[in-house]
Amino acid sequence: MAITVEQETGPGRRSARDRWTDFVHTGLGTLAGTWMRKFWHPIFRGQDLPPGRAVPVKIMSQDFTLYRGEGGAVHLLDFRCAHRGTQLSTGWVEEDGLRCFYHGWKYDGSGQCIEQPAEPQPFCEKIRIRSYPIEEYLGLVFAYLGEGDPPALMRFPEFDDESRGTLLVNQGSIQPCNYFNLIDNDPVHIYFVHRSFNAAQGRADIPVLDCEETDYGFISRATDSRSSWVYHCYIPNVVHGRRDGTPKGEAIQWRVPVDDEHTVSHGVTLMFLKGQEAEDYRARQASRNPIEANRRVNEVGQAILRGELRVDEVDDRSVLFNVQDYVSQVGLGEILDIENQHLGREDVPTIMLRRIFARELRALAEGRPLKQWTRPADPLYLES
Repeated sequence: MAITVEQETGPGRRSARDRWTDFVHTGLGTLAGTWMRKFWHPIFRGQDLPPGRAVPVKIMSQDFTLYRGEGGAVHLLDFRCAHRGTQLSTGWVEEDGLRCFYHGWKYDGSGQCIEQPAEPQPFCEKIRIRSYPIEEYLGLVFAYLGEGDPPALMRFPEFDDESRGTLLVNQGSIQPCNYFNLIDNDPVHIYFVHRSFNAAQGRADIPVLDCEETDYGFISRATDSRSSWVYHCYIPNVVHGRRDGTPKGEAIQWRVPVDDEHTVSHGVTLMFLKGQEAEDYRARQASRNPIEANRRVNEVGQAILRGELRVDEVDDRSVLFNVQDYVSQVGLGEILDIENQHLGREDVPTIMLRRIFARELRALAEGRPLKQWTRPADPLYLES
């Protein structure tokens, strides 16, 4: 589908107040929230959930209880006990079940109540809370939060191929802005937001962008005088692209709404390293504290947004790249003011993304069939 700027920004542009152009609100009962729940989303890093551990998680303004049974199986249940409504994650994991902290009601992984210790005549068979489909893949815990049977989880075989390099699973980081701030992005920003890095890479001119819808989302091509490269957007909230720098690699990022004002980014990176180089790199990464690094990025980013610091004054190169993204994306505001933006030729990926969202949300609102998004059977390797 060809993109023309005039269609998106000229007279008659559809108001963002229309339901199918409200991309940013994803809570229960919203149109975008209903559509987003038709996809799998990563909600936790697997290595951070040891056997016997239960944790609260919030996705799309909805609270859940995630736990790993003593045998290793992961389960996702409603947030509260059906008895008196206390928070289930404060309880105890016992074998493959979860016992409530308040009065000891116990649930199995399907949400069925199986014990009521203080009841002389238990009525467990009448009590069931909702459970949600879970899959572990690429070191992440994925959940399906919608109604009915889930679609097949999208696979990335090239990230399973150990012969290509070493896989790193990033710890989820939270930013205080809407998820659309993060997915509504484009390659042009790197020439300004990350210009301190681009100068070292010899990139000086702004690329020409081209965008094409695919079976999985869309592909964006950026071409400048020195090189051309692509990145892939998987509908609704996944970006797949090359990782520049040393060492080089390939990365997938999922931008998952926590609520309408916060987003958690989960990602995996395949570093093109093998043997001792891979072991050394893993050791260096293991020595880092990602929680502290994320705290530092947020702290510095907020100082810049408050006007207390300039980006050019940040001398810590280990956080600078992420600080630059933080300032540009969180600086858009907690929720994008889409209606008052003015898009141009450089925004073709943004226009494509918003058009797909609007088309699918409108079809959902009108009860028409939705596009079924799938990857090709063969791994899609990124162009250099």
